[in-house]
Amino acid sequence: MNVDDSSGMRRVGFAYHDSFLRHKPSGHHPECPERLSAIIESITRNGVLERLVQFSPEPVEIEILQLIHSKEHISHIRDACAKGSGWFDGDTYYCSDSYESARRAVGAVVEAVKRVVDGDLDSAFCAVRPPGHHAEHDHPMGFCLFNNVAIGAAYAREKLGIDRVAILDWDVHHGNGTQSAFYSDSSVHYTSVHQFPFYPGTGSAEEKGEGDGEGFTLNFPLVAGSGDEEYLAALEVFWLPEMEKFKPELILISAGFDAHESDSIAGLSVTDKGFVKMTRLAMRAADISASGRLVSVLEGGYNLDALARSVSLHLEELIR
Repeated sequence: MNVDDSSGMRRVGFAYHDSFLRHKPSGHHPECPERLSAIIESITRNGVLERLVQFSPEPVEIEILQLIHSKEHISHIRDACAKGSGWFDGDTYYCSDSYESARRAVGAVVEAVKRVVDGDLDSAFCAVRPPGHHAEHDHPMGFCLFNNVAIGAAYAREKLGIDRVAILDWDVHHGNGTQSAFYSDSSVHYTSVHQFPFYPGTGSAEEKGEGDGEGFTLNFPLVAGSGDEEYLAALEVFWLPEMEKFKPELILISAGFDAHESDSIAGLSVTDKGFVKMTRLAMRAADISASGRLVSVLEGGYNLDALARSVSLHLEELIR
């Protein structure tokens, strides 16, 4: 389905595949297939889905995963999933379908990045799972197997000739894996707004990058109870001026919606309107130097009603 350019709407891609539902735990877990089912049901019911350019991604090749992850890490996940189901740690489960789901989640981001950079789409949203921003170079953690956003940024740099990529992470948890991937890299600017102290323990304001990457990591640790005012101040007062200096050619969002006031996994209080305003600020930054090129990737969000509503509002802003 293609959106008619004469309508004035932005061409917004929507990456999704049913295989994302097959990554599932044996019992109760907050990171469950129902998260995506709730999103799809909501945006179908309210007419948002039909206004998007839908595409079904393919699993990426090992070569693409290796832009961020070690061969050993990839083999570890592949071999574990081939044997059945289990746990990589106390938080991070896997099943026989998880390896394919995780490779296809990366595939969604890579394809979205390529389409946006090539100009086929103005922006895109990747409705994927498992999420990615905690996955490190050599081990999975925090529900994450492969780092979807980090690989997308590396792909843009290595394969598409993009010189500067900015990553904005507004998940309630700090994206330790994404930060570490680019901590000494001046071509990728990483910003995270998150609850602190909290899982995974990283993300203090003193973490600013090292070597060539010093000054290209920006953390906004927020105390429990913080909400719209604190998030929007971090983005409008500090992040936007940083983007005006950095001049990214592409912006990626690690779009976690678990900072929502109705989400009990953490203790922040962002409202529906807060996520709308954050989306507008990200789009403003993309318009300034990146010709509007923006790819948003689902991370957390565990209250099903709040997640579905927040994603729908996020998508409506991207379309306008």
